[in-house]
Amino acid sequence: MRKPPRPPAVAPADRARVELDFERVNLLGELFGQFDKNLITIENRLGVYIAARGSRVVVEGEADAIARARDVLLALYDRLVQGRHVDTTEVETTIQALAQPSLDGLPLGPNGATPAIRTRRKTIFARNAAQAAYMALLASTDIVFALGPAGTGKTYLAVAQAVAQLVSGSVDRLILSRPAVEAGERLGFLPGDMREKVDPYLRPLYDALYDMLPAEQVERRIASGEIEIAPLAFMRGRTLARAFIILDEAQNTSPMQMKMFLTRFGEGSRMVVCGDPEQVDLPGGTRSGLADAVERLKGVAGIGFLRFTAADVVRHPLVGRIVEAYEGRAA
Repeated sequence: MRKPPRPPAVAPADRARVELDFERVNLLGELFGQFDKNLITIENRLGVYIAARGSRVVVEGEADAIARARDVLLALYDRLVQGRHVDTTEVETTIQALAQPSLDGLPLGPNGATPAIRTRRKTIFARNAAQAAYMALLASTDIVFALGPAGTGKTYLAVAQAVAQLVSGSVDRLILSRPAVEAGERLGFLPGDMREKVDPYLRPLYDALYDMLPAEQVERRIASGEIEIAPLAFMRGRTLARAFIILDEAQNTSPMQMKMFLTRFGEGSRMVVCGDPEQVDLPGGTRSGLADAVERLKGVAGIGFLRFTAADVVRHPLVGRIVEAYEGRAA
């Protein structure tokens, strides 16, 4: 049993207590962290007292704080049950998500009502209110624009939803695309065939796919045409029916390219457009097709918009602070 720290000073009238009993005791070592560092982090960040004996964990403190601590522990435990790891970054991002007032009463994990996307390799739960709203849009809206900085889960969650619908049979194809625009540097001529030339631009999409499906399934579905990963220029002249289509880095399209992409939409399809309006890599003076589309399509039925901010970044907490610093300088 871990040595209990001094309980926080809480007025008796406000003090509450919750007990958690975890079935898989073998997972608790990683859940608690080396020398209980994960529990100590939760205690310090949320102002609660946590005591653990065997499979039972007791959390004491203010009612709101222990509810948050309970949800953090359940979310981290569920991650371990799925065969994933829990590290300091995961503990911090989970606490950060649950610390947002807009998430009051929003439970995490399979025992709660948080939106989830289930793929062959993992189940993805919303980490904050913005992701929860985004996942609801992905499940219900024909065309979704996801706008905001890197690290908010825009593309990752879109790929997860696409894979889930492909596996369930609600769409026949998954098409992932990006404009082949260099991010502020000139790479010159790339060697190899067409796939080898464009793969460097599309690598983030491959990475997300391999996180959702076993590698052999990804390769088999690419070979059969069920999954297609191609630069935006390859979309011209096509009508895409019963497909889930994702355009990543959409801020680097021109207005004509964006119009071309959006008009590929066919019967029984879903489309997601992801981009960061603050990270445009187009030549100076060129208007971003993403900004143009958002302005033109406001209020159009069947199209949803979700804007993420630096507060919604779910990578290492330092990434959120970096984004805020750059946005402050731009302002």
